[in-house]
Amino acid sequence: MLDTRSPFSRRIVPWLALGGLILLAFMVVTPFLVPIAWASVLAYASWPVAVRIRRWCRGRDNLAASLTTLLAALTLFLPLLWLIWLAQLELSNVYPALQSFLENPPPVPEHLRGLPWLGNWLTQQQTNFAADPQGFSMAIKSWLAANGNDLATLAGGVGKNLIKMIFVVVILFFFYRDGARIVRELRHVLEHFIGTQVQDYLYTAGTTTRAVVYGVLLTALVQSVVAGLGYWVAGLPSPVMFGVITFVLALIPFGTPLAWGSAGIWLFLQGETSAAIGLWIWGAAVVSQLDNFLRPLFISSVSPIPFLLVLFGVIGGLLAFGLVGLFIGPIVLSVAWAVWREWATHLNDNEIVT
Repeated sequence: MLDTRSPFSRRIVPWLALGGLILLAFMVVTPFLVPIAWASVLAYASWPVAVRIRRWCRGRDNLAASLTTLLAALTLFLPLLWLIWLAQLELSNVYPALQSFLENPPPVPEHLRGLPWLGNWLTQQQTNFAADPQGFSMAIKSWLAANGNDLATLAGGVGKNLIKMIFVVVILFFFYRDGARIVRELRHVLEHFIGTQVQDYLYTAGTTTRAVVYGVLLTALVQSVVAGLGYWVAGLPSPVMFGVITFVLALIPFGTPLAWGSAGIWLFLQGETSAAIGLWIWGAAVVSQLDNFLRPLFISSVSPIPFLLVLFGVIGGLLAFGLVGLFIGPIVLSVAWAVWREWATHLNDNEIVT
């Protein structure tokens, strides 16, 4: 039996109790880790705006936090609502075009028929479809019946993400109101255990977070411009509007195919087969590939870590943590790189002294 009066017990029991408390607290907070991570990134990225609004409110922290949170919520939800509204308008135009396409499928253009493999495949598909127009509808119904569970899971995932976004907004309010105090206390605790070098680690993490935000925005801007050029060449109406839609979707990793893919489908239903295929090739070969190269390049140009580590952080973070891993991955590797550099410098200094 453990003697609670012994010096050993007096030392180990409080640490065991603290460890158990931390474990229980982690289990309670685990479902909210992703919203907390997103709120942390958004709060840091928008902190200069929050500071300016707090100055306008003259120290009324609750009012300043409420106004900043409202602004952040509008920034998050308005583009989503705008895309839903546009999709609703376009569906009313796509349905008649789809009906017309099913009733009278356009022939394969002559210059596409001469292409190796692709021309024969398109011609065969057009012939099969013209011979049995109902076969396409039956194939769609069969696919929906076979993948009904997957579609239900996808719909449930969308609902969960909306709930997470609501939690992000709620957490943002408290970060805007108490963020300075939280960072100050965190810095004080980490300095006690790690030392003064924690300032460098926090600076590296902050710089990397800012670099990821800038990298995401700049990459989305370049992708939207390049995609808009493709929309204009393909003859798509309102290429600027589709470019803006591409910018919004490009903020999501691997979101640009939704933009140029949908635009290509619209052209295909209008009978512009060549333009649709050309746009799909342009989107897959150029627009989407820019994401894999430009985002790590922009991040490494601002963050003090090498390009290769940024590339590993972006891709590995996405695979390990999902969408929020786009930020977590580079931040973890940047702090690890800072620790490595400090150790290497310390060892070199010791070798010089000896």
